[in-house]
Order: sequence, then C-alpha cells, then structure tokens
Amino acid sequence: MMNSLAQYIADLLEFFYPTLCITCGNRLVSQEKFLCLDCWHDLPVTNFHLQKGNKVEQLFWGRTSIELATAFFTYKKGSKYQNLIHFIKYKGMNELGFETGRRFGAILADSALFNSTDVIIPVPLHPIKQKKRGYNQSEWIARGISEVMEKPIITNNLKRLVHTSTQTRKNRFERWGNVENIFGINNPDEFSGKHILLIDDVVTTGSTLEACANQLLKIEGAKVSIATLGFADI
Repeated sequence: MMNSLAQYIADLLEFFYPTLCITCGNRLVSQEKFLCLDCWHDLPVTNFHLQKGNKVEQLFWGRTSIELATAFFTYKKGSKYQNLIHFIKYKGMNELGFETGRRFGAILADSALFNSTDVIIPVPLHPIKQKKRGYNQSEWIARGISEVMEKPIITNNLKRLVHTSTQTRKNRFERWGNVENIFGINNPDEFSGKHILLIDDVVTTGSTLEACANQLLKIEGAKVSIATLGFADI
C-alpha cells in the first residue's frame, strides 16, 4: 500500500513538475536520467584518445611532460553541452558527474594506451571551496571513470595548498599566475613509479592541470596523463 502511494505521489509530481533534459529542455521519459537519449547520442565526442598530437595534447607542448591527453567531448560557449559541465560543477549534480564519468571511462577502458595507467587522481579543490560547494566535481567524474576502468582512485594525496580565485574570466597568463605553486603532495612515495591519470571537469588553457602535473612529475618514476570531460573549443 505504501509503495503504491509513493508511486502515485511520484507520478503526480512528475505530471505537474516534469523532469527535463538539462541540455535540450525536453521532457525525460522512463529510463532517461539527466539527459535524454538523443542528447547522449549527439554528444560531440572528440575521440582524442585515438589521436596522437590531438588538441588537448597540444596545450601542454613545451610546457610540461605529459604522456597522453584527451577530453570526452567538445563544447563552445553558449552551446547546450556547456550546460552539462555547468550542472555538474555548480548545480550540485554530482551523480551526473559520476554517470558522465562512467560513459567516458568506457571509452578509455577500450584504449590500450590509457589502460596502461596505474592510478586515477582528480584535481583537488581547496577545502574552503569544497566545503562551500559541498563536493569536488572532478572527484565524482573520477569515481565514474575508476569504476569502469577498474583503476584505484586516490583523493587524499595531491592537495591544493592555496585558495585561489576562479579561473573563469582570466586570460592565459592570469590563469597560470593564479595556480603556480598552489599544489602539494602529502606522500610522494605513494605515486613513485606510477603512471597517473589526472582527471578534471574541463580544460581550457590547461594551466591548472599543468600545475598539478608539474608537482606529480617531481616524484621519482612518475608519469602523468590527462583526461577531462570537456574541451572548451575557443
């Protein structure tokens, strides 16, 4: 009886307040969650994991020594898929980050190159920012990737030492100055000799990821590859 009543209330709420696709705004139907099937299908997947010298890798040329770099999909400012990043990052949709990470992880798991990584690390937030936001969106993305790739995820070793202002409205030079020397490592031995897959939500100039990689590459035998959900094609 209680289950029937709960379902009736849920159906009533769905009738008056339908769940909508966060990218196109159409009503979601049964079995759809967050995005409709059409929007998942039309996601502008990069397939950069199949391309040496792709646009993400080029961001780091001459700046730091990255093994591999890729992004799941591309988006432009104002596009509907920018909403996907926005909702994961700012609207508390950590489950959406996890689900999108799982879909990305399925692609990476089929890549012999990315499957050579040993451990997954999300770009950390400063504790002040994480407390304010309530979660680290990159960690939830990394959890989804980790589940599918069956690689361990470590979230408590790489740390952000300095609470910086947002990167959103900064140019390339300002972004680099905003993140230089702000990351540290608690236990370098944990990453010694490891091929690390560094995860973030989006890559624009690559300054934050570069700063993380530079710290990790100080560790003996460590190698770093990068995977982000979005590539801001600007």
